[in-house]
Amino acid sequence: MECRDATVSWLSWTLIVGGVAYLLRHRWSHTPYGRYSPAEGLFCPARLGWLLQEVPSFLVPLLLLLLPPGEEEQEEATEGVRSTGRTLLLCTFMLHYFQRSFIYSFLTKGRPVPLPIVLYGAIFCSLNGFLQGHHLLHCARFEHTWMTHVRMAAGYLLFVVGMIINIHSDHILRHLRKPGEVVYRIPRGGLFEFVSGANFFGEIVEWIGFAVIAWSLPSFAFAVFTICSIGPRAYHHHRDYLQRFEDYPCSRKAVIPFIL
Repeated sequence: MECRDATVSWLSWTLIVGGVAYLLRHRWSHTPYGRYSPAEGLFCPARLGWLLQEVPSFLVPLLLLLLPPGEEEQEEATEGVRSTGRTLLLCTFMLHYFQRSFIYSFLTKGRPVPLPIVLYGAIFCSLNGFLQGHHLLHCARFEHTWMTHVRMAAGYLLFVVGMIINIHSDHILRHLRKPGEVVYRIPRGGLFEFVSGANFFGEIVEWIGFAVIAWSLPSFAFAVFTICSIGPRAYHHHRDYLQRFEDYPCSRKAVIPFIL
């Protein structure tokens, strides 16, 4: 289901190379937001910051979806190809970012976010939203039997399970503190019994599932970037918990249960 599009290829490989570079740079250091935020600088309120940096990944694909289809897309639409394949996959991608933009961002109790982090996040989400949306709507080609593939069912299972883990883990983290508290506590319940970064593990599973469904270079590139960008953060959280709490469960791993 690929097409030869220079923009798609360039952006996809940029994601892969950028993700690997980020992983190499942040293996031992952490991105300065959340518990690692600097003491000084320009900050954005947490709820507004998360909304601004996440919402482009919802709005850009939505705009592409609402634009009138080209001549080729119109021909495919008469056969039901776009409605069953392209739109379904794009809405799957958008579902995650609808939750992150309009639900998670208004529920979060996190620290103010440094403005550079908000800016970088918004740029990334805009480019990735365009990449995934443009590829699915204008480049991807689907077989008529696509909906019956076992791979599609497996991918959607991974995506749904990952999203449930991610949302449930965020719920646990939000309720670790009472209003006004700034103390840290050991998260317990759900996948936190196995890994310190249960919320990160859930998101990684989500985008691996999406890559399995789409089976494309852009979706694979996004999964790689996700692993490389939030995997180190899970490791840093794990290391912080071990240093902060003497009774932290030694059986927990950082991000992959029983492995890493």
